Amino acid sequence: MMSGSRSDSDRETVRDAVESSRSGAPAAGAVVRDRFSSDEIFQRIIAAADEEITSSSRELFFGALAGGFAISITFLLYSSMTATMGGNPLFSALLYPLGFIYIILGGYQLYTENTLPPVALTIERLASIPALLRHWLIVLLGNFTGGAIGAVALTWGGVFSPKAATAALHHAENGIETPPSSLFFKAVFAGLIVAGVVWVVYASRDTISRLVVVYLAFLAIPLGGLFHVVVSFTEMVYLVLAGDIGITIGLTQFVIPVLLGNTVGGVVLVTVVNYFQTSEHRLEAARFEGVDRQLSVREWFLGDLVGRSYVSMIDTSEMTASDNDAYRILVPIENPRTELEVVDLACALASQQTSAVIHVVHIVQTPLRASMSYDLAQQDRIIAESNALMEDVRNAVDSYGIAYETSTIVSHRSFQEVFDAAENEHANLVVMGWDTDRLWGEARAEKPIDELTKQLPCDFLVLKNKGLDTSKILLPTAGGPDSELGAEVARNLKSTLGATVTLLHVVDHPDEHDSGEQFLANWATERGLDNASLIIDDTGNISEAIKRESKDHTLVIVGATEEGLLSRLVRNTLHYEVLNEVDCSVLLAERPSSRTVTERLFSRK
Repeated sequence: MMSGSRSDSDRETVRDAVESSRSGAPAAGAVVRDRFSSDEIFQRIIAAADEEITSSSRELFFGALAGGFAISITFLLYSSMTATMGGNPLFSALLYPLGFIYIILGGYQLYTENTLPPVALTIERLASIPALLRHWLIVLLGNFTGGAIGAVALTWGGVFSPKAATAALHHAENGIETPPSSLFFKAVFAGLIVAGVVWVVYASRDTISRLVVVYLAFLAIPLGGLFHVVVSFTEMVYLVLAGDIGITIGLTQFVIPVLLGNTVGGVVLVTVVNYFQTSEHRLEAARFEGVDRQLSVREWFLGDLVGRSYVSMIDTSEMTASDNDAYRILVPIENPRTELEVVDLACALASQQTSAVIHVVHIVQTPLRASMSYDLAQQDRIIAESNALMEDVRNAVDSYGIAYETSTIVSHRSFQEVFDAAENEHANLVVMGWDTDRLWGEARAEKPIDELTKQLPCDFLVLKNKGLDTSKILLPTAGGPDSELGAEVARNLKSTLGATVTLLHVVDHPDEHDSGEQFLANWATERGLDNASLIIDDTGNISEAIKRESKDHTLVIVGATEEGLLSRLVRNTLHYEVLNEVDCSVLLAERPSSRTVTERLFSRK
């Protein structure tokens, strides 16, 4: 079965459905009518939270770094205006909101903004508490780093005039001198203001309305004598560098009380109040199957350690039947009409199992800022479009007489959904295609890919397809678990499809030819490949040997090295020349490595 060219129309059919929201309330951009209801505002916030909670650590940190540095502009202008206007409270604060305007309208990350959208997901048990804490920690670290860089520049960059420098020290000293209990409650009201701004911004029709809301809200902070944690941290660092205060005192008596107050104000006084003013049907409108797909209580508390940490927008896999005793093969695909050969390969491998189930999952990755809220009719349309595209897949599996399931997942994420599906379905093997133009190639933007690929949930086979033909298989090996997986695949394809198998072992010197031949013969016998042809290459160049021998073969099966396979595919650092320079298809094999309990608990990103 030959794979056709990638069909944009097939993919867009489903993605067009994804673009339409329940009531025309997009995640960003378009104006649909004068006012949004509270439920519609909630949907827009959930849409934004989805994008943020699934962002990579790199994206979050550098967005927060830019936000923290922007806050130093607020500190600079507030101090300069105080010096210029003779300390007049109103005129001194006129430009205070500028840094916050940059952050909110520019799409940067600010910790106090994140007391609303990610918390809404977490309250609905769509994201786990560890996922929320991870998000908060990265954003707070980025904000503090950016603020510290700004404070260093203001201290030693000659930016302040002498009067402005005196005013800056006065602002910072005022925070230190304020009792911690007073700091906390002042910060609570500041947190209320910032999180309230987020709610109102998502209720706003246009940029001008947002600009006015942001300006007036943040102007209230200095006029009310309130405290914002990132501004306070920037002031504290400046005071440590230009004054005589110790950093420990600055943190414990100034920054930490403000941090706690901002958090309480944002989470309790805004998120909970605004959350419960929406209707009881809000979750059903925001997620397919509503409460039926929430995280379990254990997943909510522990996240990935016991299962999932996030619920994707649409996932029909939980509706499928399950045979816990069967050998389960997961086949994630992007375009059902052009990836049938991957399905055929999975079927051929499944046919050698006593009891096997193939689960083909159609993963639809939504564009950034796409609307992610649907009513039941819209959800049904998305699923119906996917089911129609999966008809060829069902026909292909039917021809093998193997039990199968099909499902659809709609999410911002692509590659991480493969791992989540493999974990949830208790898969024994994942068979997937790979190419730079497929959505898996976008996985480098997801969170946290390096960690995911270091704890594979099961065996992985990745097919670089150039017209799949399994009649003549070349299997290079130097031993190891990944080569053993390749041997199992070759043995199954030999039994199922009558493939001929050639084993290749490369040694560094002609003197090692005999020992290499003995190793390969023993290896073949132990893995049930006694009748395979054996080739010993004594040039020491593995890539050249594979390319040379592949000319007489139709499929090369290559095991991962100690550095791993999927992590380098995702980071685009896998430089196997064999992937691009051989004329036949290449199947890459990787087995999960073992990780201790300590590593799982303390090495996570």
